[in-house]
Amino acid sequence: IKVVRLSIAQVLTVISQKQKAALRDAYKNKKYLPLDLRPKKTRAIRRRLTKHQASLKTEKQKKKETYFPMRKYAIKV
Repeated sequence: IKVVRLSIAQVLTVISQKQKAALRDAYKNKKYLPLDLRPKKTRAIRRRLTKHQASLKTEKQKKKETYFPMRKYAIKV
């Protein structure tokens, strides 16, 4: 009985893996992914801003940086 149960579990595992792989292929170029296919990270990491969002600057900040750039000094030796 133990061998039968083990083999059933192995078969079911392979079937579920194949189904998941097929789903991944089906959703490869789609805009949205089902929740179970998205990367499993911690809740905090998932809620963090993306790199692009974090690097964005306001219009005022951009203007300030262009009008008053970092000063460059050369030291005479």
